[in-house]
Amino acid sequence: MYKNFDQVEYDLKRLNLERQIALEEVKSLKGDVKEDLSPYSWVSTVFSAVKKYGILYLIRKVLR
Repeated sequence: MYKNFDQVEYDLKRLNLERQIALEEVKSLKGDVKEDLSPYSWVSTVFSAVKKYGILYLIRKVLR
């Protein structure tokens, strides 16, 4: 229970700040997801996988 209006105002300010922080975190996550799903990210991931398996394939061919 609140004993005076100062306590109510304090909680309202705190909750407003928590809400603003949560909104900024959501904006940040949105940017991260957007960046992760960009075509450049996919191309670099595919290229690194192809490079890795290509080197393994060449090593197997040389050793046989």
